[in-house]
Amino acid sequence: MRIGLLGTGPWARAAYAPALAGHPGLDFAGVWGRRPEAAGALAREYGVRAYDDVDALLAEVDAVAVALPPAVQAALAVRAAQAGRHLLLDKPLAVEAAEARAVAEAAERAGVASVVFFTTRFQKEPDAWIGEQAATAGWFTARAQWLGSVFTSDSPFADSPWRREKGALWDVGPHALSVLLPVLGDVRQVLAAAHGPSDTVHLVLDHATGASSTLTLSLTAPPAAAGADVELRGESGVSLLPRSTEGAVPALTRAADALLTSARTGRPHPCDAAFGVRVTEILETAESHLAGAASVSA
Repeated sequence: MRIGLLGTGPWARAAYAPALAGHPGLDFAGVWGRRPEAAGALAREYGVRAYDDVDALLAEVDAVAVALPPAVQAALAVRAAQAGRHLLLDKPLAVEAAEARAVAEAAERAGVASVVFFTTRFQKEPDAWIGEQAATAGWFTARAQWLGSVFTSDSPFADSPWRREKGALWDVGPHALSVLLPVLGDVRQVLAAAHGPSDTVHLVLDHATGASSTLTLSLTAPPAAAGADVELRGESGVSLLPRSTEGAVPALTRAADALLTSARTGRPHPCDAAFGVRVTEILETAESHLAGAASVSA
């Protein structure tokens, strides 16, 4: 499968480019970016072509991997799907539900495969744990804490305009939901949403299985307090999300495996664009709750 990379930022350089270049089932064909000089530099590093025109890249590949801000990603993903290209996308799929639905609908109409890279879902130990817990009945409640220090450290993502604007809800919220939804079922209702320090938010969710979950999300945690934890409690006791022993590149390699399999078989992956839509819808609802809470307190 010939695949092109859209994006040249820190995430494209740290995860996407090495994963695409090192995958035995992919032919890493080229790079397009909003900054031509950055696309040229990244393309030279991997010995591939830099494209000035995204449509020229789309004309010469079978699939695209997108490492761009969500609002930019959504529009380009629709364009790529309409060109008949399979989609390896990043989370969140979009920051508006209508834009996310447009991606999923374009992929369905074109009959192309899609996979959204929710990192935890493609790491070995967490993925196995999620499958085991999803097969276990009787979960009563869950607690998820996804605490990043992007804005309190020297993170390469600290200058990201969309993260500055949308905060933890949209950056790490998708990770938490990607773990909770397959275990506890879809979210029937956002019961509560409240602001914490800086960009920190707290959510209470009601799930289709009857379980409830609480989420604490932040990109402004002190570095010493950063980390991700998920705890489930139910009839079988207590279960904790295991730490992963591997980084983003092996996980993204598995996401590419999933895209290849879905493209070959025609069977959708659990983390396809439709799942990305549902995550976006839940986050959009939570955002509206937070806006309402802010207006009341004002």
